[in-house]
Amino acid sequence: MIDAYAKDSLHQRLRRDREALLWKLDGLSEYDVRRPLTATGTNLLGLVKHLATVEARYFGEVFDRPSPEPLCRWQDSDGSDQWAIEDETRHQILGFYRRTWQHSDATIAELSLDSPGHVPWWSEPRPNTNLFAVMVHVLGETIRHAGHADILREGLDGRTGVRAENEQPIDEAYRAAHFARIERTARAAAATKA
Repeated sequence: MIDAYAKDSLHQRLRRDREALLWKLDGLSEYDVRRPLTATGTNLLGLVKHLATVEARYFGEVFDRPSPEPLCRWQDSDGSDQWAIEDETRHQILGFYRRTWQHSDATIAELSLDSPGHVPWWSEPRPNTNLFAVMVHVLGETIRHAGHADILREGLDGRTGVRAENEQPIDEAYRAAHFARIERTARAAAATKA
């Protein structure tokens, strides 16, 4: 019984955080979803493309259930799994992510938590694993990158949160005062530690 509860809980959270990531792209221009927003080039559409590839590999290849569609190269030195090339559309990448969910969800539904898998890119002695460990790993990746997307989106237009229905109107005056209070505290702490 605990296995079914654990599997269902992990899967529900994965589904929720997938949707939260996609919401971060809603209403943004093609430029804003693609443009590099950090010194390392992190961008919103690239995060989606990366997570689609992560899921396809972990819930596919690891359990000998390869993705039914071709995958982009993964973790190359140019980071090509983390940004959209010019002829890749937002629609294509979001569609790939959603189709990957279906494939991943089928793997999760059909296998037990202790089903064996093999992750060749994990170094020894851990390449042999199971569905539970992979679910935890992919959920961690998804949460991490959804958090990146949250910060990137906040920087673009101030929108925050997990989904549109939970979003509160932006109170610019409150945010400015809150920011100023934290800045003063940081400067005061730095001055006393100098």
